[in-house]
Amino acid sequence: MFVAAGLVGIVVVIAGLTTWYTVDESEQAVILTFGKIDEEVSTPGLHFKLPWPIQSVKKLSKETFSLQFGYKEEGGKVVEEYQKDTKMITGDENIVLADMVVQWKITEPSKFLYRSYEPEKILYNATSASLRSVIGSSKIDDALTSGKAQIEAEVRELLTTLMKKYDIGISILAVKLQDVDLPNDEVRKAFTNVTDARETMNTKINEANKYRNKRTKEAEGEKDALISQAEGDKVARIEKARGDVAKFNALYEEYKNSKEITKHRLMLETLEEVLPYTQIYIMNDDGNTMKYLPINPMPKTSSQKGSDGQ
Repeated sequence: MFVAAGLVGIVVVIAGLTTWYTVDESEQAVILTFGKIDEEVSTPGLHFKLPWPIQSVKKLSKETFSLQFGYKEEGGKVVEEYQKDTKMITGDENIVLADMVVQWKITEPSKFLYRSYEPEKILYNATSASLRSVIGSSKIDDALTSGKAQIEAEVRELLTTLMKKYDIGISILAVKLQDVDLPNDEVRKAFTNVTDARETMNTKINEANKYRNKRTKEAEGEKDALISQAEGDKVARIEKARGDVAKFNALYEEYKNSKEITKHRLMLETLEEVLPYTQIYIMNDDGNTMKYLPINPMPKTSSQKGSDGQ
């Protein structure tokens, strides 16, 4: 009788202790009824359930996990490297060593617990497949220099697709290439030389483009100056031509009114222009006495000078 009472007491204690559970803010839980998934709980706080062994609880973390692909890190230091996993062939048939970190979370606890035997192992293998696929279609220059961001984006997209296909309750948050390197010192040195030569080439090209742009701007400035000068000359010549036309028209009107006078005036003006320092006389020979008319002013006489002085 005492044994029966003891057993009943044990059952009551067990029932009392297993009818409630707590979920922390950083946790999520799965309720199992006779080993079968009943519900998922993500609300933090105190919860109740049927006593064990009817129902049991499996708790999982909501935190972000880091998958270290190709190496093992402890205390902020790399303690082990797995070159067998990180050695890959690029799209242009070069060998590189590539490792990365994958940030992931458990978003469906029931699938993470019971859809697969080792979900983290599946994630590791899927990371390897995704990275090898992307590196295998990339050039070595992109993998070692400026193409890392593009490689990371493609790996994340491919890995996310694989996780959805496997449906193991894992979501990918981010991927980050840690190191992409060459397999030995000799190859590394040769690639460094090639990279230096390429940088020198780019520097020379940039300098040449800078000089070309400078000379182009100078030439454009000279061109604009010549165009402006030509435009000025054109305007001046047009105005001069208009003035000549107006002068000619005015002269023509005078010519129509007094042809002989205008003709003689034009002749005299032309002679003054052609022979500016020559004294010109107009003479009329009628057979008896030659008459002439000096064009230049007559010199003053002494009487005229005296009268001017008065």
